[in-house]
Amino acid sequence: MENKKYFFAVDLGATSGRTIIASISDGRFELEEVTRFPNNLIEQGGHYYWDIYALYFEIIRGLREVARRGLEITSIGIDTWGVDFVFIAEDGAILRNPRAYRDPITFDAMDDYLKHVISKREVYDITGIQFLNFNSIFQLYAMKREGNSAMKNAQKILFVPDALSWMLTGNEVCEYTIASTSQLLDPRTKLLDERLLASLGLTRSKFGKMVNPGTVIGVLTDEVQRLTGLGPVPVIAVAGHDTGSAVAAVPAKDEKFAYLSSGTWSLMGIETKDAIINDLSYERNFTNEGGIEGTTRFLKNICGMWLYERCRLEWPEEVRKLSHPELQGSAMQVEAFRSIINPDDPTFAAPSSMVGAIQEYCRKTHQAVPETPAEICRCIFDSLALRYRQVFTWMQEFAPFKLEVLHIIGGGSLNKYLNQFTANSTGATVLAGPQECTAIGNIMLQAKAARLVNNIWEMRQIIANSIELVRYEPQDKAAWDMAYEKFLRLCS
Repeated sequence: MENKKYFFAVDLGATSGRTIIASISDGRFELEEVTRFPNNLIEQGGHYYWDIYALYFEIIRGLREVARRGLEITSIGIDTWGVDFVFIAEDGAILRNPRAYRDPITFDAMDDYLKHVISKREVYDITGIQFLNFNSIFQLYAMKREGNSAMKNAQKILFVPDALSWMLTGNEVCEYTIASTSQLLDPRTKLLDERLLASLGLTRSKFGKMVNPGTVIGVLTDEVQRLTGLGPVPVIAVAGHDTGSAVAAVPAKDEKFAYLSSGTWSLMGIETKDAIINDLSYERNFTNEGGIEGTTRFLKNICGMWLYERCRLEWPEEVRKLSHPELQGSAMQVEAFRSIINPDDPTFAAPSSMVGAIQEYCRKTHQAVPETPAEICRCIFDSLALRYRQVFTWMQEFAPFKLEVLHIIGGGSLNKYLNQFTANSTGATVLAGPQECTAIGNIMLQAKAARLVNNIWEMRQIIANSIELVRYEPQDKAAWDMAYEKFLRLCS
């Protein structure tokens, strides 16, 4: 690995996107952001759409910049958020911009489907996926119910990263990790389920060929080569679901770890060889999503820094001007466990005032009501760490191996206070980093396709060589044990 190899990653989120260039040499990698751009949600006619052409344009723009610099890239990979998809006509035209998962058409679709088509338990037993009204299965059901013309005339249905790869290469695939977010895939067979498809009036032929992360989709079309100034660069099916790419970047030394993808939302899980689908996973609403090399990401969604971010928007301007370390540092001066909430209580899903919702929850549960930003911030951090402990405890029950460490990845890996609280609460050693986990996972899967690495453990070794992890050891066990008992009483 002496000669430097360059890879181009497209990392798209629900609010913004980036193109990134990475180089790998001598067992280490380096990342550089090439372009950054908004991903605008379009509201029109009572529906919400993504602008797929704008995203394609931004990818072309990033590739042009790479060509301008004279860099010879080995390959291209695209990861995005989950569940959304694009309809393609028989003549290769895109049938309307894709609906966004926030579209109100799905608000009652899940309940309607589970009541009148296939029962909730049957769907879970097939897919092992948690129930969210915007999962692809319910989006498609809602469109079928409304007589959506694009769906009626679709020759192919491509999930968003697959659709963008098709726009670059002309080849249609259905990448495994992104397909697993749809609640249409059986994680045991690793195929789209025929019964669920039939319930929507669809057949397997409507979707591309199922491929695993690391598969070459094709090379840039002549048109894209002309637009960018690049040659026939291969496009790789990375873990198209951004969380799949993020988990691939966990710098673990062996399988005995749990991960916490920490940001606006938190995802805590383990990587297993087989799906875990049973009465307990159904009751606790755990999900089984596709991972790399045939693994399953067994995880649970947890409300993360959404609580803090929403409160911050409500606080006075002089508070908003404070840096995160300044505000969070002031919260550390507040009495611990004075006020505790269940972060995943429905009260906090979308309140008109998050500050008001937290205060009302504490009032109803006969606790001290947090008033100042520091008190509210301390309440949120204590409560998140206690919720993490609850889910981590459940995870230990499900895991087929002993969990020896908790890796925190994503933007939240920089939050030293919450990281330490998480170690204190769970009693686990916490290793924080990397922050740029999604882009890194995307890049490393391209490196695997280029045969620079042979497997996930070689990928993770390169990541460990390239970043500095921050270690947090548990402290104050007795105080956190008492707080956890209080948390469980509140949540019962």
